[in-house]
Amino acid sequence: MTEGKSILIVEDEAMIGMMLEDYLDALGYRLHAVAASVDEACDHVRQGGFDAALVDCNLHGEKSWPVADLLAQQAIPFVFATGGMADDLPPTHADRPTLAKPFTIGAVERALGKIFATQ
Repeated sequence: MTEGKSILIVEDEAMIGMMLEDYLDALGYRLHAVAASVDEACDHVRQGGFDAALVDCNLHGEKSWPVADLLAQQAIPFVFATGGMADDLPPTHADRPTLAKPFTIGAVERALGKIFATQ
């Protein structure tokens, strides 16, 4: 049941954000917003109003763990997007699904399907 679910994209690269936006649209999800920084993403999480998030591990050189912590506190499911092995997940989030770059629409579909299947 993905139809109409709203997704927050946390991604600092505009081209990747736009690609993910296209993928979400093609898969039947709605875009809540694209946040390009940890502060902006945390503001969106505090405001709520979305069903899940795709969270890039590294935003302009800053780790996105505070975003993940807030999402977890509010029981909002999320997937980490990672560009490499340098993004060692903190132990508190080691069990979260991850999506490796470069993304494919199939990988995005599977990752979101996984988090919504557990709800």
